[in-house]
Amino acid sequence: MPDVTEAAVAGRGVYSISDTEFRLFQQLMFNEAGVTLAPSKKALVNGRLSKRLTARDCPSFRAYYDLLSQDSAEWQWAIDLLTTNETYFFREPRHFDYLREKVLPAHAGGRAFRVWSAACSSGEEAYSTAMVLADAFGAGGWSVLGSDLNTQVLAKARSGHYRMARTEGIPRASLERYCLKGKGSQAGTFLVGRPLRERVEFRQINLNTTLPRLEPFDVIFLRNVMIYFSQATKAQIVRRVIGLLKPGGHFIIGHSESLNGIADGLETVRPSIYRKPA
Repeated sequence: MPDVTEAAVAGRGVYSISDTEFRLFQQLMFNEAGVTLAPSKKALVNGRLSKRLTARDCPSFRAYYDLLSQDSAEWQWAIDLLTTNETYFFREPRHFDYLREKVLPAHAGGRAFRVWSAACSSGEEAYSTAMVLADAFGAGGWSVLGSDLNTQVLAKARSGHYRMARTEGIPRASLERYCLKGKGSQAGTFLVGRPLRERVEFRQINLNTTLPRLEPFDVIFLRNVMIYFSQATKAQIVRRVIGLLKPGGHFIIGHSESLNGIADGLETVRPSIYRKPA
């Protein structure tokens, strides 16, 4: 029988996830996204999903879990709610300095320079990269792909519309060149300008499954997401992703992350920056 709390039965919309129910969602996230939910995340799961239980009239987390197998839209909603998305413009700026000062000047030209922001969240990393590429190459000769599993943050990324507080970290020259300040009803926000937005594509991609057919990339960012994966899952994902990296291309992870034991086929350039041999 499903676990039903007295509060939920009373219709007050207050739920408490049991250990058994939490393990179901742990397994769901691991199977579908490769994400390991630590026991400390039990309260987070409870809090983020409770409103969906109320919205779908589910008396328990077990009933909601059973619903997910029958409703693909609700399944995606649950995945969106349980994936953590924390990012900001020009996060870990030394990576962008390296891209600007070392990688781009060495580009031979004659072909488009391609970058993949492989866990782009709400788009700040992809647009930061696009600003650097536009500074170097102008309006053409480059492209950026941003991907994530979470459809809600991808919608945010495609809009290119952010609160003004998010401008912290964007160089003033880039802010003035590539962004528009909101006025009137849009005061307190800014919009990434259309010319830059049109150079950045956003797609839903699950790194924990077979990747779609994509043209290889010169640089791949996979930053601050592998901390949520087990060592085995991390190795599988890195293997898939670097399969889409051009020989001589660069693979960049977060400063707090490591590829110890799983960086086969990559050369360490400096901490958190790797290169695929040419």
